[in-house]
Amino acid sequence: MSLLHRYPVPIPLSPTRHHKRLPCQRLHLFTTKSRPSFALPSLSTPLFRHPFRCSSMSVQEDTPTSQLQDSLLQSRAYWVNKSLIAWNVDIEDGSYFLYASKCASLAVTVDGIQGYDVKIKLKRAGGPLPANVLEKFPHIQDYGAFELPSALDAKTLLKCQLAIAIFRPDGRCCDATGLQLPGVLDELFAYAGPLGAVFSEEAISLYLWAPTAQIVRAFLYREPLGGDPFEIVPLEEVEGVWTAKGPKDWEGCYYVYEVCVYHWTTLQVEKCYANDPYSRGLSSDGWRTLLVNLNSEALKPEEWDKLADEKPHIKSFADISIYELHIRDFSANDGTVPPDVRGGYEAFTLQESAGVQHLKKLSDAGITHVHLLPTYQFAGVDDEKEKWKFVDVKKLEILPPDSDEQQFQITAIQNEDGYNWGYNPVLWGVPKGSYASNPNGPSRTLQFRKMVQALNKIGLRVVMDVVYNHLHASGPFDENSVLDKIVPGYYLRRNADGFIEHSTCINNTASEHFMVERLIVDDLLCWAVDYKVDGFRFDLMGHIMKRTMLKAKAALHGLSKERDGVDGSCVYIYGEGWDFGEVAKNGRGINACQFNLCGTGIGSFNDRVRDAILGGSPFGHPLQQGFATGLYLQQGNGHDHGTQAKEKLMLALSKDHIQVGMAANLRDYVFTNHEGNEVKGSEVLTYDGSPVGYALCPTETVNYVSAHDNETLFDIVSLKTPMSISVDERCRMNHLATSTIALSQGVPFFHCGDELLRSKSLDRDSYNSGDWFNRLDFTYNDNNWGVGLPPKEKNEKNWPLIKPRLADPSFKPQRSNILAAVDNFLNLLRIRYSSPLFRLKTANAIQERVRFLNTGPSQIPGVIAMSMEDGHEGVPGLTQLDPIYSYIALVINSCPSEVSFASPALRAKALQLHPVQVMSTDEVVKTSSFEASSGCLTIPARTTSVFVEPRND
Repeated sequence: MSLLHRYPVPIPLSPTRHHKRLPCQRLHLFTTKSRPSFALPSLSTPLFRHPFRCSSMSVQEDTPTSQLQDSLLQSRAYWVNKSLIAWNVDIEDGSYFLYASKCASLAVTVDGIQGYDVKIKLKRAGGPLPANVLEKFPHIQDYGAFELPSALDAKTLLKCQLAIAIFRPDGRCCDATGLQLPGVLDELFAYAGPLGAVFSEEAISLYLWAPTAQIVRAFLYREPLGGDPFEIVPLEEVEGVWTAKGPKDWEGCYYVYEVCVYHWTTLQVEKCYANDPYSRGLSSDGWRTLLVNLNSEALKPEEWDKLADEKPHIKSFADISIYELHIRDFSANDGTVPPDVRGGYEAFTLQESAGVQHLKKLSDAGITHVHLLPTYQFAGVDDEKEKWKFVDVKKLEILPPDSDEQQFQITAIQNEDGYNWGYNPVLWGVPKGSYASNPNGPSRTLQFRKMVQALNKIGLRVVMDVVYNHLHASGPFDENSVLDKIVPGYYLRRNADGFIEHSTCINNTASEHFMVERLIVDDLLCWAVDYKVDGFRFDLMGHIMKRTMLKAKAALHGLSKERDGVDGSCVYIYGEGWDFGEVAKNGRGINACQFNLCGTGIGSFNDRVRDAILGGSPFGHPLQQGFATGLYLQQGNGHDHGTQAKEKLMLALSKDHIQVGMAANLRDYVFTNHEGNEVKGSEVLTYDGSPVGYALCPTETVNYVSAHDNETLFDIVSLKTPMSISVDERCRMNHLATSTIALSQGVPFFHCGDELLRSKSLDRDSYNSGDWFNRLDFTYNDNNWGVGLPPKEKNEKNWPLIKPRLADPSFKPQRSNILAAVDNFLNLLRIRYSSPLFRLKTANAIQERVRFLNTGPSQIPGVIAMSMEDGHEGVPGLTQLDPIYSYIALVINSCPSEVSFASPALRAKALQLHPVQVMSTDEVVKTSSFEASSGCLTIPARTTSVFVEPRND
């Protein structure tokens, strides 16, 4: 589950119904365990059966028999390369052995390990683990190293159940464990050749990377569901890659792999049934992989191959602005969309629908990219719409706005309706079937492409939300498990005991492993080349290695229109750079967190500016106020912020954080803080002592106040502000927060509906709250406030705060409020794109041109004044960027009253209110004024005013 904050906590995913494609059986290959049918390795070192004596140990002296018997359930040793095993145990002069059983017959007793086919004596190596091992596995830097015989046939042993054991001098076994294999698998089997289904004019070839598998077969079907396979094809292995070749008429058929492999979770050789990890098509709910050729002309919309030349032009990533949108939200409630198209890909192709008309307005005003929440094959929503359950909306509509009945009915069916955000990855490389008119066959491919094409044609590039940090399922039996069936224990990150890490929610993936990294990069290239996606937002990007992100960026930017049909240099990458869990502080290698990404050009979300604008954090008290929500200036919301002096200081600190954010959160940007000292962005600290500024260039910062996670912007404002203020005032606060983001340097990011005063009835996590709590209305009649208490699971503790607000009719905006909010938002975009000074491309340009005026100990609380200067006569050294304006000043007044602010820097300037605001429907902003003789700006309450100096040179 995605979390837009620095310190996420796990969110439970929705349970799934458990069906079986085919029975997942344990495989017993042999009737006797003493005579395996495969060749044992030839060893020059004897297979010792009696350990020699030792005198001391750092392990437990007397290990209980029951503990020894259970020891193979753990994997505390690491086979890191062909010649070394790392294990954090040591007995001086102790004896260590590696055991292997192809039939998974190993058992541990105090007398040793029984049921093995091979027993190999290990040698204790002196000194630390090699540098290249520690670079890949820094969390085992203190482990001991154990050498394997040089003649060892490791490739054969890796198909077996493996264990390592240690013996005391008296010959008794005192510890044993299974092994984690990614290190040696990467060394021996890293592979760069074809994977998945490869189509040629004469044949179709299958390639599967499964170096630990014993047998692999492909079951081929004519139909997407049911029936018997028309052919069962054995695959042949060469160096860990299993292949088969079939006729061209396989195209359009379906297949499932049967993989016979030892699985560490069951301590058995299992017969697993799984889709191809490189699937490019699926039947409904991922029962089978579809053999689909993405280069087929039948799957290309008209003029698809010309789209690269018709995409909206982007001069620089600094020109980007992003609008985040969920595919189902976009049209599920849109009455201008035919019922059979609502909630899916095709709704974006309807040029006259209310939703598309709204997107056109945003595009015309300046939005450049639509960020789509996950669109790959995910769990939690059945692809077959006829299986969905629905509530009676008419009955819900007549219930009181603070009733708990709405959430009760919604949550009763929430795992059987058509709604989920989609952060439950099953297969990364296939469009989600529930958004297509037909989840079987190639419809999802064609319709996804039509969606991208339609958005591009109205001026919007498409960003795909990718979730490579975790998988929804693991193990040999779960219907949604794929990768962990193919190469068990490889794709998922495991802890020191060998169990899967779950800090990202569940089943953390391990991009530090070669073939995981390769799968991620290959998947990104598929979406960029075959679906012409224009950008990628990485969920919990900090759990991915920095090296992986750099490889992904290089691969994407290396695409060319001539060779690939894509201008890769225009693909923008950004994500959540939170640093937590097992990867924190580079615990698993240098990860893609905020501080590690500076200088890469990869963007990361700026939670500092969000928290300063709104107040507190998503995990603080819900009434904690911030710059835009009344801190110090609008008291009486029921929360104790401390003394007035403390509140005033908190406001001043928040303002410093915001100013760093408005300067693109640059690490080295120098400005005057609230104490009157010149400081860099990195010298301004958060509440936990972390630097606020971390970026080295503007496009490494994605500024936002609202996203799919947590409450909507309007809901946060409604929760944090005193109940006594009017809805009109809350609407102005909503706009104030949005204006701060829209007029900042860096890349602005907006959650769909912020401009509509969107409400989710104060739901703080609507990932599975159905269409009811996530409704959007692009006819501007309703913002969805007061549709019942939000779902109990995530909100019950706040119901006492929520209930009186929902019950109060004065909180609900009217249509006039919504229309004004839309107009004001469009005006902000028009202002941003009226001058390149709002979109400076380099850190140096920001330092030279951007100034903050209302600073130091004598500043007016709650007022941010920012100026941007262009090259003109009298300003040596500055080049001219803007042909229209030579100077811009903007003032953000969060005070509940009018403010006058004078600055010597503004004296004699010929400043005028921006033409967009002069023509605005907001009569309040039009009362803003400037007096040249004193350099004094007068700004109405809760208003952002922009002044410009037209060129006269």
